[in-house]
Amino acid sequence: MNRSKKMSIISRTRRNHGLEHATINILSERYPGLRLAGYSSPFGFSVIGPVSMGALVSAIEEAQHRIANGRRSLVIHEHCGTNYVAGGMLAGLAAWLGMLGVRRGLRSQLERLPLVIFLATLALMFSPALGVWLQQKVTTSSEVQDLDVVKITQGKFGKHPCFHIQTRN
Repeated sequence: MNRSKKMSIISRTRRNHGLEHATINILSERYPGLRLAGYSSPFGFSVIGPVSMGALVSAIEEAQHRIANGRRSLVIHEHCGTNYVAGGMLAGLAAWLGMLGVRRGLRSQLERLPLVIFLATLALMFSPALGVWLQQKVTTSSEVQDLDVVKITQGKFGKHPCFHIQTRN
């Protein structure tokens, strides 16, 4: 059985997610202000935004090269959905904790609102660090050197250009 069949769906997705982030980070370095989005799966990843095929291929190659040479931090992206989930999760949990034990009724709930806002704000202050930790440990992998790009297809996501990058692990 070859290695790609042994590797789990989660491992494949994490590797593709890492390469997606690294690719987008490099494109953002090269083209400041460029607005890009991405999505990863066990089969590859997508990059949504106005880039050329040549720029995309070059960024993927450079991403793999840089990561192979120790730049593992490229797989972390500050605007990853993982960061937003971390913030929502912590703020929601803080709000729930802040409302524990409050009596029924609008007045009781409004009296507790400053505490809830304080706790949610405190939670949001810690959420960026949690988001980075989750990316490092759960949602991305820097083991992308031997990912092979099998095919890149270009299409549209709504009115935006979209590239689907199929990989083989």
